[in-house]
Amino acid sequence: MSERAASPAGGHPITLGLDTFGDVTDDAQGRPLSHGETIRNLVAEGVLADEVGLDHFAIGEHHVDWMPLSAADVVLGAIASRTSRIRLGSGVTVISSDDPVRVYQRYATLDAVSDGRAEVILGRGSSTESFPLFGYDLGDYDTLFEEKVGLFAELRKEKPVSWSGSTRPALANQPVYPHSESGAIPAWIGVG
Repeated sequence: MSERAASPAGGHPITLGLDTFGDVTDDAQGRPLSHGETIRNLVAEGVLADEVGLDHFAIGEHHVDWMPLSAADVVLGAIASRTSRIRLGSGVTVISSDDPVRVYQRYATLDAVSDGRAEVILGRGSSTESFPLFGYDLGDYDTLFEEKVGLFAELRKEKPVSWSGSTRPALANQPVYPHSESGAIPAWIGVG
């Protein structure tokens, strides 16, 4: 908990943060910024958020021209390299169209790079552009989410995993590395 976090009458700390999808904005002449400029600006915003004392900075995943943040964990890693206090997370990671093992490994790596400041919010994909991009059938929308969130929950235990389902190859007593700095990456369901 940050030193600035207040505890209201109920005793729960109040924390403040930002969540962004990294929308492309226009320059002074009204022209859209490039994807690269947009992403670099987002890194600068994350650094500024740390400097002004915010507690959290989260980046949502999208796969469209006007929101080019398809690899939030990479951008969060860049922010982690230039900050020391702010918690960094996804807002959300579309677990339904990703591999839970790779998601866990990427966020455990971010947790190491950030010295234990990584968090992940898992979502089913209220914007569904990632499903056709990665070859998933929207008819499997519910099954993809349920199975992949279940596997991610097992991975958070940081023990060898045995798992089988219809959405990815089975695992038989498979260790998964790296382990997180914090013991288990904080994770939430963002869209259920």
